[in-house]
Amino acid sequence: MLIAVVAMFLQQTCGSVGRVLPAVLAPLIIHELRADPSWVGVYFGLMAIAALVGQLGSGGFIIRHGAIRMSQIALLSAGGGMAVAIIGGAAGFVLSALVGNGIAAVATPASSQLLGRWAVRRYAPFAFSVTQTAIPAGILLGGSLGPTLAQSLGWRGTMLVSAGMCWCFALLLQPLHGRLDTDPVPTHVIRLSDFRTTITAVLVERELRALSFACFAFNGLQAVFIAYFVTYLVALGYDIVAAGALFSAVIAVAIPCRILWGWVGSFHIAPRLVMSGLAFGMAVSAALMGAFNEAWSTVAIGLVTGVLSATAMSWHGILLSEAARLAPINRVGAVTGGVLSFGQMGAFLCPTAFALLLRVTGFYAAGWVVCAIPAVLVGIDLLRRGKPEIPAR
Repeated sequence: MLIAVVAMFLQQTCGSVGRVLPAVLAPLIIHELRADPSWVGVYFGLMAIAALVGQLGSGGFIIRHGAIRMSQIALLSAGGGMAVAIIGGAAGFVLSALVGNGIAAVATPASSQLLGRWAVRRYAPFAFSVTQTAIPAGILLGGSLGPTLAQSLGWRGTMLVSAGMCWCFALLLQPLHGRLDTDPVPTHVIRLSDFRTTITAVLVERELRALSFACFAFNGLQAVFIAYFVTYLVALGYDIVAAGALFSAVIAVAIPCRILWGWVGSFHIAPRLVMSGLAFGMAVSAALMGAFNEAWSTVAIGLVTGVLSATAMSWHGILLSEAARLAPINRVGAVTGGVLSFGQMGAFLCPTAFALLLRVTGFYAAGWVVCAIPAVLVGIDLLRRGKPEIPAR
């Protein structure tokens, strides 16, 4: 199990660096291309559409080729997305969003398939949470190193360095293909109907349906947070290096919190109640972000965004472990992909709504409040479903 956890941790770290770099470097890109900040939300909306398609269709490919092989392909795709971004302009970033987040979105379902087979069920929330700390770790690396590298290499050079990192790690995973990919079914037939089957599988099951709606709200707010954090701080008067440093410091909070929520959900409190608490926490802190202005101190901004990071950036392990628990053992990747596809719908709709509100009002406040509403509704829904049993110690 340890080898699987480490491999998936490093795989997700590389991929998350690539996904966050366009947001971290957005002020530089916007300045060069003379674009409106609202286009950041459009870019992340395109990323979400590509990821939605990739995750809906991921199940059959994981069954046929194995989790490690699909992880390699995901890393190659992520690197390709960053590489084509250097073209610049609308064409470059449309290609970047689609290439870098379509096939690359298979990474998380592949990781879930592998851990679903190798992790002890009782410790699954904890194991999934440890692996999922890779995402804030990658975002932290991107937020801290991205602006610094961009000062010497430019934003294009920084994107190419990150692309090379993804491609190198894809090669390093090759020895694990034969060792961990022990369950591929090369004769498995991949059909277009798999997209419909994946969605249906998570909607007909009551608990999976609740997880899907939670993923929609949580991932949507997370996407807005990542997409606009640095740009928002620059609008408040921060320079890009200081904004990137604060972004990295805040994201660092999510690393221990993901492990903490997984440990709590494994041994002390039912996962559904943990997720409900996270929903309310992220909604309140996101709404408070809308009140930021130049009078707020860096410490105050850091405290509020730290709470948002501890919630909106820290739910993944416990939600994915619940999805894996409810899935048939040979369909973990497909079911996880179905749940995550709703998260990608949120990642498309929330940044798009945020961008529209920013364009119409000229202010950030309305977007933060509106994007917090789905999390409130999910928190209430999870509480209304009754008090579940506390996990066995």
